[in-house]
Amino acid sequence: MKKLKSPKKEQKNNAQSLVKLDLEHIWHPCTQMKEHEKIPLVPIKKAKGVYLYDFNGKSYIDCISSWWVNLFGHCNPYIAKAIKKQLDSLEHTLLAGFSHKPIISYSARLCALLPKKLTKCFYADNGSSAVEVALKMSFAYHQLLGEKRPYFLSLSNSYHGETLGALSVGDVELYKKEYKDILIQSLTTPVPKDSDFSKELASLKSLLEKKGKNICAFILEPLVQCAGNMHIYSKDFIKAACELCRQFGIHIIFDEIAVGFGRSGSMFALEQCEVVPDFLCLSKGITGGFLPLSVVVTHNDIYKAFYAPYESHKAFLHSHSYTGNALALAAANAVLDIFEKEDIIKKNKSKSEKIFALWQNLEKNKKLGNFRHQGMIFAFDIVQSKHKRAGMFVYQEALQKGLLLRPLGNTIYLMPPYIIKEKQVAYIVQTLEEICQRL
Repeated sequence: MKKLKSPKKEQKNNAQSLVKLDLEHIWHPCTQMKEHEKIPLVPIKKAKGVYLYDFNGKSYIDCISSWWVNLFGHCNPYIAKAIKKQLDSLEHTLLAGFSHKPIISYSARLCALLPKKLTKCFYADNGSSAVEVALKMSFAYHQLLGEKRPYFLSLSNSYHGETLGALSVGDVELYKKEYKDILIQSLTTPVPKDSDFSKELASLKSLLEKKGKNICAFILEPLVQCAGNMHIYSKDFIKAACELCRQFGIHIIFDEIAVGFGRSGSMFALEQCEVVPDFLCLSKGITGGFLPLSVVVTHNDIYKAFYAPYESHKAFLHSHSYTGNALALAAANAVLDIFEKEDIIKKNKSKSEKIFALWQNLEKNKKLGNFRHQGMIFAFDIVQSKHKRAGMFVYQEALQKGLLLRPLGNTIYLMPPYIIKEKQVAYIVQTLEEICQRL
C-alpha cells in the first residue's frame, strides 16, 4: 500500500515545487533575479486582513500594503462582495462609444470629492499610464494652442513610474540612468530638504525666467516623495512653486498615485496644499488593492481644447484595452463606500498619531535617525551599520519574524492597511527594535 504523505510535508513540497516553477518562468519586477539563489522566494497561499500566509502556514504582517495599494485589508469582504455582484451582470466592455453604470457612478462620486474645477475623468489601468495620459494631454493641449513647449518640469528626487514618459520626469537615477538616451526632455528643480525652502524657490524662479515659456507642465508628488526614500516636504513650498509656474502658463500635474485616498492624512493631498492642479493622477489605493485601475481628473479648459468636429483631428487619441473595467470600478465604488460609512479620514488622524508615538520608540537606537510621518506613512533612516546592505539585512530578518517590509535603500518605512491594530504595530516596532540592535 502506498504510504500517504503528511499534510505538512505535502504543503512544504508543494511550496518548493512552486518556487522551482516560478523561477523557471517568471521575471519579477524590481528584482535582481540572481538574488534568489540565496534569498528565498515566498509563494503566498492566502491573505486576510493585514496578514499574508505562505504555503507552510506562516503569517506575515503586510507592513507596506503590498506596494501601497491595500487600504482596508486583504480579501476585504465588502469590496469582494461588490466585485462578485458585478461579475453576474458585466465584467468588461470597451469604453469607446460605450459606458456602464459603475464608471458613471464612480466618476460623479469622485468629482464630488474634489475641487469644483475638476470635472472630467480619463481612465487607464495603472499609475504609470495615468502619468503618461497627463503628460500627453498637457503637451497636446499646448500644441493645439500653437505653442511649442518641449519640456516638462519635475522635482529632484522624484518618481512617477517606469514607462518612458513617466521615467523621463522622475529623478531616481537607479530606475532611469540606463534609458537616458531614449527619454523625453525634462528639467529638474530642487526639492526642499527642510522647512526653509527659500533657496529652492529662488532656483525654480531662475529656471522659469530662462525656460518657463518652453515648459508644458510641472509634475510633482505632493507632500511625500514615496519612492524617493519617503521624503516629506513643505506644503507651503508646493503652493508657492505652483503659483510661480502658473505665471508662465505651465500646467500643474499632481501625482497622487501613492498619497491619494487618505494616505497623506486627508482624502487627497491637494487639500493640504491648497492647490487645484490641472491634472490629478490617481491609482494604487483606488480599488483597495483588488484590481488594476487609474484615473486622471482634469477640467473643462483642457477638455474643451480637444472638443471639435472629427475633421479637425483634435481628439485625444489614447486608449487601453481594459480602460474603465467594470469589475475594477465596482471595487472602486466599494472603497468610496467604506470611506464614507466609516469616516476613515477622521479615524486615521487619531490612529496615525498613536502609530507614530510607537514608531518613535525606535529613536533610542543611535544607528537610526530622521524619524518622520505624514498621515499613514511612517519612516526612519539607518544612519550607521556594519552591514553593506543594511536595508536588505532588515528585510530578511523581518521576514523571519513574520513582517513584510521592503526598505528603500537604508530607509525603513511603514505604510500599513488602515485596519491595522495598535497591538500589531507594537509587534512591528518591537521586532524592528530587536533587528536594529544588530545593525
